[in-house]
Amino acid sequence: MSLFRSISDHGNCRMRGPLTPLDAWLSAGEHALRTLAGASVAARPSPAANLPKRALDETERRLSGALMRVNHVGEVCAQALYRAQSLVTSDAALRERFIEAAREETDHLAWTKQRLDELGARPSLLNPLWYAGAFGIGLVAGRFSDRTSLGFVVETERQVEQHLDGHLQRLPMNDGASRAIVERMKDDEALHAMQATQAGAAELSAPVRLAMRLAARVMTRVAHRI
Repeated sequence: MSLFRSISDHGNCRMRGPLTPLDAWLSAGEHALRTLAGASVAARPSPAANLPKRALDETERRLSGALMRVNHVGEVCAQALYRAQSLVTSDAALRERFIEAAREETDHLAWTKQRLDELGARPSLLNPLWYAGAFGIGLVAGRFSDRTSLGFVVETERQVEQHLDGHLQRLPMNDGASRAIVERMKDDEALHAMQATQAGAAELSAPVRLAMRLAARVMTRVAHRI
């Protein structure tokens, strides 16, 4: 299923039923609380579900836990970004696609949280801050235009894909469970970026892309420890 239809095709799509602005904001608030409470449930089984869980030494366990905490933060931010974008677009069909994208990304959120639990690690203590920051970025991007909003999706997914590739190089070879999850996430993010591009995403300027990279670098370094 394509996450994003071409912008020119949106007029042929229909909503199940219109929400009032208050309904939409209340739904976004409920979703934020559920995300931050760790209550998300995956629709797909974890890629690590049928893999043997190999014993890790303390150094390996701590490294895997830190890396998966960073990945979990990324998925928290993805939820915030998509939900914020859904609130500000005037295109009803695109709004539904952003919400559907958040639902599909929920798998990643649940998988990383489950793996954190298995590793005896905790999510970032700053998740409310990360969520609020990504939500704000989504609101700002959506205010410019739908094409700009989709452009943020493309750049975010590209950066996440590169980030996950780096994690595959750092994760312990013994940790097949974490590696399987990261590999599946990497494939999904590449697909999402391609779909947003096909939907008419605008190319972001170099300064904006650089600012996003710098912000992501700060987030990953902090979340690695806190």
